[in-house]
Amino acid sequence: MNMAAENHSLSVTNMVSDIDWTVTRVLNYQIFPASGITVASLLSLIFLFVLVVVAERVARRYFVTRLLRRTHLEPAMQFALARVFGYALLALGFFVSLQMVGVNLTSLSFLAGAVGVGFGFGLQNIISNFISGLIILAERPIAIGDRVEIGGVAGQVREINLRSTTVVTNDNMAIIVPNADFITQRVTNWSYEDPRVRFRVPFGVAYGTDLPKLRKLMLEVADEHPKALKDPQPELFFVSFGDSSLNFEIAVWSSESTLSPRRFHSDLYFAIEKKLRESGIEIPYPQQDLHVRTVVGNAPPVPPR
Repeated sequence: MNMAAENHSLSVTNMVSDIDWTVTRVLNYQIFPASGITVASLLSLIFLFVLVVVAERVARRYFVTRLLRRTHLEPAMQFALARVFGYALLALGFFVSLQMVGVNLTSLSFLAGAVGVGFGFGLQNIISNFISGLIILAERPIAIGDRVEIGGVAGQVREINLRSTTVVTNDNMAIIVPNADFITQRVTNWSYEDPRVRFRVPFGVAYGTDLPKLRKLMLEVADEHPKALKDPQPELFFVSFGDSSLNFEIAVWSSESTLSPRRFHSDLYFAIEKKLRESGIEIPYPQQDLHVRTVVGNAPPVPPR
């Protein structure tokens, strides 16, 4: 009985020893012999990278909440500084992690160069967007909360990352715009510096309209709108003599460009139509006059005058 127990104990010891030897061999297996990276060091590196990412998020959130919000910096500047702080912390954390696991960075330089050349052609757009993101955070042509218009997309900037920027439209659709587009394309920033913008609303009235009366009515439209600014004052411009109408343009200043410019335009059109209809001023339809001349006998046709 004792002999059987001893044999069983010896068998278990040998099995544990074999498992330990196998695990040790696997962990000490060098994935990249030139750099000294083993399976154990790779697992440790992954664990350290995860810790660095978690630490970066916690530190950035603490940095923004506890420090930057106590300053008088604009929210956009706070966001940019927090992003730069986070990326710098990630870079430092990854570098320290590689040093802790004993990775020979010098031996990896040739491999990194070869891989960089291979991936460089395929990652041109990503690198371009990354550099553009740094330029945006440094120069700040756009900021969080700005209303921008680019490539047919108009909305409010919700988030600026190093690769892309999130623009939310008035229909609550999130549009992901590559950062390179903000550098290479023409961008309209309705919120840049002064949020006040002059809206120009064109319309036409019939020939023979009392123009002094029209001017008074249109200035009343601008004055009655709750979101139209009184300073600078609204103006009415006589644009041209049209084929069927006298063409005018009412110019009204407002800060609605950052919120709902389309609704502001629509409200002005409704108010103009109502004011003209109540005052009996005609909004003409496009029309053409056709003159028919009759030729009698062999008389030559009368040339048109």
